[in-house]
Amino acid sequence: MSGVSFDEVTKRFDDVTAVDSFTLDITDGEFMVLLGPSGCGKSTALRMIAGLETVSDGVLRIGDRVVNNVEAKDRDIAMVFQSYALYPHMTVAQNIEFPLKARKYAVDGTEPRKLTASERAERVTGAVETLGLSELVKRKPGALSGGQRQRVALARAIVRRPEVFLMDEPLSNLDAKLRAQTRLDLVALHREVATTFVYVTHDQVEAMTMADRMAVMTEGRLQQVGAPQAVYERPANLFVARFIGSPPMNTIAGEVVEGNVVVAGASRIPFVGQASPGRSVVVGIRPEHLHAGEGTIEATVSAVEWLGHERHIICDIAGSKAIVRQETDEGAAPALGSAVRLGHLAENVHLFDAESTDRLN
Repeated sequence: MSGVSFDEVTKRFDDVTAVDSFTLDITDGEFMVLLGPSGCGKSTALRMIAGLETVSDGVLRIGDRVVNNVEAKDRDIAMVFQSYALYPHMTVAQNIEFPLKARKYAVDGTEPRKLTASERAERVTGAVETLGLSELVKRKPGALSGGQRQRVALARAIVRRPEVFLMDEPLSNLDAKLRAQTRLDLVALHREVATTFVYVTHDQVEAMTMADRMAVMTEGRLQQVGAPQAVYERPANLFVARFIGSPPMNTIAGEVVEGNVVVAGASRIPFVGQASPGRSVVVGIRPEHLHAGEGTIEATVSAVEWLGHERHIICDIAGSKAIVRQETDEGAAPALGSAVRLGHLAENVHLFDAESTDRLN
């Protein structure tokens, strides 16, 4: 097992900078998720670990070894792709065994060598049992469901017993129910193999439910690193605040008055902390931290979305759209077009600078 370290790593494609001065330490045995929208550089960062992309600047390490100039075949990693990449003419067992035939492996600290048939069979059996594929070993990929194919791809990766597992949006092709189950399977697999996982996704639900820590990226730059709950509760800037959370955090532009109150149109929004009067800011409040009734925020109802166990009251606050999350047993929903007052606790208000977008409180 090994950790992975990026030290001011940059990747350029001609005039385009895909990853910019990226610094991140992934500890040995950690489940790290690289999270961000499409085009943010997360897959490029993963491909640099794999050796599929070169490093333009900076230093990339796997364990204690600098791997900037190490070929992909000489890095002890295994990668799982979004597309499964299974050989259609091979059975499940043959697909899983294939990487064991293709290269040499160190066994018990010895020099790398080709594994014997019995050693290969032992590893394949262990991977098959770990991922619940025992009844499928004689089938070919065409006879498998999407979830079963993904488990075969995972088994093919773990038989190698690599230092690092790399996963590039491996659940994107699965339906919602199967994604939920496979998330649980991946967390259980990580606990069992106790190896470093680096997982790329644009889906914040996957990041929040699986990661030990997550690294949020946009436009090639790292925005924030931390445990999922910590990032959710204290986003470092407006991008993270708006990207993490479903529904996303409400953000309302305003101006600070009296040191710890923001005025936005006719609304007054107290917050915990201090900021200079007259400063232009953006207030952030999670939908679950707003409640209709008495309060100092004036809003107009523009829509109501019913989701079974809850409803979302969509409002206009000083020209900004805001969502109030309500349980369906909280009485009747307000009428469309009606004026409502929204209440909140000052400690649940996030304050961001309007120009830099950095957190202020």
